[in-house]
Amino acid sequence: MEALHTPARAAGTRPGSTPGPAAAAGHLHPAVSPDGTRIAWISDRPGRPRVHVAPMPGHGPVDLATARVLDGTGTAGGPHPDVTALAWAPDGGRIAVQIAPSGGERTRVLLLDPDGGTPQEIAPAATAVTLGAWAPGGRRLGVTVHTASGDPCSDDHGDGTAFLVDVLDGTSVLLGTGQSAVVQAVSADGRRVVLRTGRRGERALDLVDLWTGARERLVGGSGGALTAGAQFGSTPGTLWVHTDADRERTALLAVTLGQTDEQRASPARPVAVRPGADLEVLALDRSGTRAALVWNVGGRSELEIADLRGGRPQRLLAPCDVVTGVVFGRDGAELLVAGHGPGLPPHVVRLPVDGGRPVALLGGEPVTPVPPRPEQVRFPAEDGLRLAGWLHRPAAPCGAGMVWLHGGPESEERPGWAPLLHELVAAGVTVLTPNVRGSSGRGRAFARLDDGGLRPGSVTDVRAATRLLAGVPDVDPRRIVVGGRSYGGYLTLAALTRFPELFAGGVDVCGISDFLAFYADTEPWIAGPALTEYGDPRTDAASMRAMSPLHAVDEITAPLLLVHGEQDTNVPLGQALAVHGALTRRGAPVEFLRLADEGHEVFDRHTRAAATGRIVRWVAEVTGR
Repeated sequence: MEALHTPARAAGTRPGSTPGPAAAAGHLHPAVSPDGTRIAWISDRPGRPRVHVAPMPGHGPVDLATARVLDGTGTAGGPHPDVTALAWAPDGGRIAVQIAPSGGERTRVLLLDPDGGTPQEIAPAATAVTLGAWAPGGRRLGVTVHTASGDPCSDDHGDGTAFLVDVLDGTSVLLGTGQSAVVQAVSADGRRVVLRTGRRGERALDLVDLWTGARERLVGGSGGALTAGAQFGSTPGTLWVHTDADRERTALLAVTLGQTDEQRASPARPVAVRPGADLEVLALDRSGTRAALVWNVGGRSELEIADLRGGRPQRLLAPCDVVTGVVFGRDGAELLVAGHGPGLPPHVVRLPVDGGRPVALLGGEPVTPVPPRPEQVRFPAEDGLRLAGWLHRPAAPCGAGMVWLHGGPESEERPGWAPLLHELVAAGVTVLTPNVRGSSGRGRAFARLDDGGLRPGSVTDVRAATRLLAGVPDVDPRRIVVGGRSYGGYLTLAALTRFPELFAGGVDVCGISDFLAFYADTEPWIAGPALTEYGDPRTDAASMRAMSPLHAVDEITAPLLLVHGEQDTNVPLGQALAVHGALTRRGAPVEFLRLADEGHEVFDRHTRAAATGRIVRWVAEVTGR
């Protein structure tokens, strides 16, 4: 068993090592100050993700030499206060950040001074706090407070409690409780708040009237939505909703709010819908007349500007394969677009809305060697369901192959930044990344095809994908490895127990091995929302045990590499320890790489590079390079 401790360093390499793609720094979540003079963003340039603030240049890229790293988070985040989200206050005086200590799930919310002053923690006594939206004016901030106490057998176990907190005097207003509660938006007059609640696949939006105490369901609910978000525009009485509630694909809807206490909100009406595509990102301009929309079309991003007054949309060429965020510049003449692509780490560009060429703002340097672009492939599942994925072909194939499975499962493998895949391909390994049933990107019905008792179908999809890869020229069917992260780690273990004859090895990165133990040990605010995805241990214990690979671990015959963060409280370390112990007791080939200062996500880019390098070398070893 190997424990990996990799302290952050200023440079991108470790002593005696050659930097790979996984060591490259990224830049994401850009936010322009309200006066347009500064930009804040998250970057792991220092080694782990931190908030950076710099003057906003009139033209060209940000001068990183002028950037201030806001690392003064005190003791709230422990030794590794990794930043996962930020929101600039409307008055420009503070930046609200969410931090995940050592990549863990017990997040904190702090207010940082962009000039480097003393930070202020919100709800420091809470077990965990998640960041919501600012109220106009910048005095009140939406947050959700979580607790680890309560009855695990109750239906409300895992509920979060949402508040509007006055950041000056510390007082707060209770907004409501619910699973996965998040404060989405606050109206310009401060009267109305949109609160998202609901388990996975059952997201809903409620309108809370702070003056009357009334609460009104806008969209979603039981069986309602995978996605539910909302923003108030500058036009009084209009709410812009981003959801797949009551529809197969995510779209932009408008809700007209009642103007008196007696009037209810009108039913949501569609504003921007694209058949076969999902709306992933919505950004409103300051005037409230335009919205930047990012659509997921077959895995790649497409970008447009919608005229909210009813005009024709304006299509823009997306500057990268996968766009993760968009904000309007202060004058509305440009977009700041965050994204990534094959061989291109997370970066930010300026994109003129008149159709001009994009200009690098933060990062944008491709790694070398630049990996080949993946090919989209389609293939049938064993029951005839149509599946799709991406085939990564190396320039000089070595005969080895790998099926890599994404997490989620409500996620999607896309042609973006994937340093592990890039390094495998550079080593000559042909990689297939399938989107098995339960993945996002194919509509709401497809995403629900693995819920509860349907889960074995997604495991069988792994066998169909493996057979596809085995038929690719230059791939030796005897030298195929299966691997995945989080839910993909679960699928890896399940495939190794169900189809051991297909694989030369397996790589499980922080995967679930025992669903009942997962529910007992994970955080309550993760367990509660997951009931609609994995099943309810109070009523489905027998089927969940049958779906847990740990109870069939004796069927694993191929060598196994386990990789897990010691601070992971999402899929706790015990999930990997149980598999390692069971395999070790019977003398089976197993290696365990423990990441000492990481959680469910690996945030230190040097640790990520070291772990990636070990995985690539291990794949070469077990496939007989």
